[in-house]
Formats: sequence, structure tokens, C-alpha cells
Amino acid sequence: MPENPPAPYRLRDAEAKDCAAIAPLYAHYVLNTLVTFEEIPPAAEEMARRLQAVQAAGLPWLVAEAEGGILGYAYARPYHDRSAYRFTVENSVYLAPAHFRRGIGLALMGELIAACSARGRRQMMAVIGDGANQNSIGLHRRLGFRAVGELRSVGFKFGRWVDVMLMQRELGSGAGP
Repeated sequence: MPENPPAPYRLRDAEAKDCAAIAPLYAHYVLNTLVTFEEIPPAAEEMARRLQAVQAAGLPWLVAEAEGGILGYAYARPYHDRSAYRFTVENSVYLAPAHFRRGIGLALMGELIAACSARGRRQMMAVIGDGANQNSIGLHRRLGFRAVGELRSVGFKFGRWVDVMLMQRELGSGAGP
């Protein structure tokens, strides 16, 4: 049970108009945290371009929406460009800080996993910036991800070297036929 149950919200596919709310939500993470290695917050137009690219690849980008606006979002993108990776995706999930520990991230990720499975993807990767990010690691573990590696000191942000935790979860029949 979430610590602070949220007001009613719904999950839906993101639309270009949502990027006006998504951009400042993401900017908080860019400017204040190590969970993303971006250092300059992208404008709403850039977020709309990214949304379009994800959707053009046939992958989901979801938002959690309440009467007050966008509470968070999650999306999957191709893990790598080379064709052999075509069944593997990488996930991202971001919540407005006021909505942590309310089950919204869990709901977004659960729906994202289901949507990627339904689209025939077989593996989902989590590339977690700041290998000490126990909130993200815990969320992913709760959803069946397992740690598969750590990349030491691969990012440099806020004047220090930052590790990355790699986690993986099978989708659908995974490596099966």
C-alpha cells in the first residue's frame, strides 16, 4: 500500500501537448539530481521530438494525469540502434517530487512493462544513473528486475564521477522461442 495514497489519477498515452508539463518535470531531475546525465534541461519542443521518436518506433510513452496535471511519466525506447537489439528496450520513469511513494511510479512501470510485452519486446533494461539511487533500484526490483552490472565512474556531473546500475527484466517469453 502506498505511504501517501494519491488523488485519483489515470494512466494514458502521452500526447505532444503534454510536453509543456513534462519538460519542467524532467528539468527538476536534470538540474538537481544524478538520475539523468543530461546537464541542460531540454525545452518542451525537444521533449515533443523525443515523444514523437518513441511513438514512431512503436513504443509506449505514458503519463499519469490527475485533475491538477501531469504527475509523472514513463516511456520505453530502443536499447540500442543495431538490429540485433530490436527486441530489447530501455525504460525511463519520472515523477513530480510531490508524488513520490504513492504508487504512481509502480503503476506507470507496470503499464509500461505490459505495453512493451504486448508489442513483442522480450527484454527491458534499466540504466539507473547514480548507482546509489535506492528509490529507483527498489522500484525496479519490486517489478522483477535484477541487477546485471555496475558501470563505475562513467558519468561526470556536479563535479563528481557517477556510477550507473544496470538492471534487466524479461518481457513476455523472454529468451524463449
